[in-house]
Amino acid sequence: MQYDLFHIYTVDEHTMFVIRNLRRFALEKHNNEFPFCNDIFLLIHKPHILYIAGLFHDIAKGKKGDHSVLGQEIARQFCLDHAISEHDTKLICWLVRNHLIMSTTAQRKDISDPDVINEFSAIIGKTENLNYLYLLTVADIRATNPKLWTGWKDSLLKELYITTHNALRRGLENPINQQDTIKETKAEARRELLKKGLSNSSIDIAWQHINSDYFLRYYADEIIWHTIAIKNCSDQDLPLALLRPQNQRGSAELFIYARYQQENFIFSNTTAALHKLGLTILDARIITSHNHYALNSFQVLEQSGEPINDLRRELHICSTVTRQLQDQSSTTKQNIHLQSRQAEYFPITTKAHFHQDPQDCYNTLELITTDHPGLLSTLGRLFREHHFNLLNAKITTIGSRAEDIFILSTQNKQLISLEKQQRFIDELKQLLAA
Repeated sequence: MQYDLFHIYTVDEHTMFVIRNLRRFALEKHNNEFPFCNDIFLLIHKPHILYIAGLFHDIAKGKKGDHSVLGQEIARQFCLDHAISEHDTKLICWLVRNHLIMSTTAQRKDISDPDVINEFSAIIGKTENLNYLYLLTVADIRATNPKLWTGWKDSLLKELYITTHNALRRGLENPINQQDTIKETKAEARRELLKKGLSNSSIDIAWQHINSDYFLRYYADEIIWHTIAIKNCSDQDLPLALLRPQNQRGSAELFIYARYQQENFIFSNTTAALHKLGLTILDARIITSHNHYALNSFQVLEQSGEPINDLRRELHICSTVTRQLQDQSSTTKQNIHLQSRQAEYFPITTKAHFHQDPQDCYNTLELITTDHPGLLSTLGRLFREHHFNLLNAKITTIGSRAEDIFILSTQNKQLISLEKQQRFIDELKQLLAA
């Protein structure tokens, strides 16, 4: 049995749905459901490998230990008993052992970071493995709970597949270089901006104070949109809040351009406004330019899971966020105690811990808890009250489970002391348990 916040089927039911999904990827009559999966399935030379991996991927659920590791050994014995070739056995066992890695990488790591892609590509090893794993991952998520599959997750997995495929084609001995990525992104964005009538000098002015991290973490089409907005506004127009639907991602991007203010005023008030508006935050990217302007973006959708496609709704969101950012007296306190019946019956024990990066430049806060409405605005308020500087965030919601990562430092860009870390965690847990 596996009743929890996001599994709605027993292991045997879930396994049958995984195999059903894999079979549908193979059939032309279902091409309209997942055309990308159908295209990749055509590259699979041995479909039986995929079906056997699907059959055994969760076979060890309920046993003590890591079900992926234990399942790998059960699958290996099955292959030996049925005289399956050594090559096929290795690939089946590899898929069972690694069946969660693509999902966790796409949802919990910054897949715009070349270092993340290089690390993931090294684990994948070759394109054959990537093709099998992508199909198994999509089939697995779809068979866990249909409501968990969203356009946003679809886009993340596709982006990870395409980027990894390109990295493997480039060769593991020739990993992606951050500076090359930045240079290529800048060049692509500049070409399109010139086509739209901007001059090189106006582009240079718009970009002159933006750090390289921005060009690493945003795609060219996003940079084009941002650059045009920045060029067309003055300080008197700030704070600026713009929203555009991203149909390919099943969400909308909210872009915030404002004078940077200490103590996370922009993040806490933006998330507070989005909570009031009844929006779900899928992702957040936090950037501060060299001349102290914030260039933040949030991927959002309605709490119902539907995308934002109404122009009046878009305008209302932008005006509400702008007013919230202008109100510097706002306390941003929110009620975080409303929760779904599912979360009420399957509460998640809050886990929060800090660790620091190898270069000792910042602290990373990892938080796992029940996804309460207003959770992010509450965190933003706590960051302000504890004088933490938010550098970046990775927001992941799986059903009613929040798995969020925040990159933090002190206001003077120092590491957060152990005492302050513990004080923050104690207060956070107290708030979430109230």
